[in-house]
Amino acid sequence: MSDTAERVALACPSCAPATQTVHEVLTATGAQYTVRCTECDHTHKTRIEEETTIDIDVVVSQDGESFTSSAEVPAEETLAVGEEFVLDTPEALMTVRITSLELSEQRRREAATAEDVETIWTREVDNVPVNVTVHPRDGTHDDSRSIKVYVPGDFEFTIGETESFGEDEFTIKGLNVREDAVGYDRDSLDHDGDSVVAKDLKRVYAWDENTTAWSAW
Repeated sequence: MSDTAERVALACPSCAPATQTVHEVLTATGAQYTVRCTECDHTHKTRIEEETTIDIDVVVSQDGESFTSSAEVPAEETLAVGEEFVLDTPEALMTVRITSLELSEQRRREAATAEDVETIWTREVDNVPVNVTVHPRDGTHDDSRSIKVYVPGDFEFTIGETESFGEDEFTIKGLNVREDAVGYDRDSLDHDGDSVVAKDLKRVYAWDENTTAWSAW
């Protein structure tokens, strides 16, 4: 048998009826296959039903703008808010995160079987904008300002650490987590050492190190 022969995982009635072993496909007619177990060389016939897939509209949000694409998804797969997948668009391959699932009659669900979903709402998480509210060190909020920084989705922001982006320098004092992020025990973090990756952040709160340097004069 050629090394490039198609291989599938199946139960072998001879050596592994309760588990799966790798089988080489010898012939295939529709769903009827003749296969050979690579563990014991037993040849047998079996049915292998091809997985049914469906095309679902995908709306992708990118920094305040959005566009529509589509994804081919196994009909019986369960989709859930917070899951990420690679979306192949005419422009590029991108990683997106599910933010909402729209069913018929504009119903929204946190999780649903793919065949019940009409639209998958997502946002890109490869490269993301992060909103930062910067406060002066003297405690006054009149001179607070908001900036937006652009970083890879896996860039980590840590409370107590100082970051520099162009002419802006700030020390992180608080992190606000997005609703679709998973793996966090609370929405707001404020302890030294707490960290959140950029794609999970709703907002960063920080002390302005630029005003500190100015005050030293």
